Amino acid sequence: MLALILPLLKADYQSLRLVKPPSIEEILVADLKSGNPLAIKRLYKMYAPALNGIIKRIIKFDEVAEDILQDTFVKIWKSINQYDCSKGRLFTWMANVAKNLAIDQLRSKAHLNYSKTDDLGEIPIEIIDHKTYVLINLETIGIKQLLTRLNADEQEIINLIYFKGFTHVQAAEILNTPLGTIKTKLRLAILKLRKYFN
Repeated sequence: MLALILPLLKADYQSLRLVKPPSIEEILVADLKSGNPLAIKRLYKMYAPALNGIIKRIIKFDEVAEDILQDTFVKIWKSINQYDCSKGRLFTWMANVAKNLAIDQLRSKAHLNYSKTDDLGEIPIEIIDHKTYVLINLETIGIKQLLTRLNADEQEIINLIYFKGFTHVQAAEILNTPLGTIKTKLRLAILKLRKYFN
């Protein structure tokens, strides 16, 4: 009896073609291509840490790396229709997008300018205070002594504008003097100081 059933089962089994269920990645890609907004959230949750790691190997500034990560997901969202699963896995394609954006940023002028500036967060406050003190300490070059060679009006204008930080308009209001007069006296005072300083 078993000999009779076995050939029948074998024939039925061969006639049935088993369809492989779609993978999570295939479902995700289909959702992305259909424009499902929840799909990009799932994609971000699944792949953001790995893509961020790729970007940070190229870009050393965290703020810039975070911007590139966001740009990466925007580009993935906009160009998902260009992804071809026959050419590779989704992660490989996304990693290339992230890497290319990071390299483009590295080559850009903005990155060159960003890397030239110091991050003030990394400089101790004491150093900044010390540098400020040195810049403000006028006695180191004798400016206070030179100011005594100016008349009282000129000294007061220089003091208000350069040492106390008032604008020309504010100095004119404080001294109750026309703005043109303030500018003229200031220019003459600077010319006198330049002559004495040299």
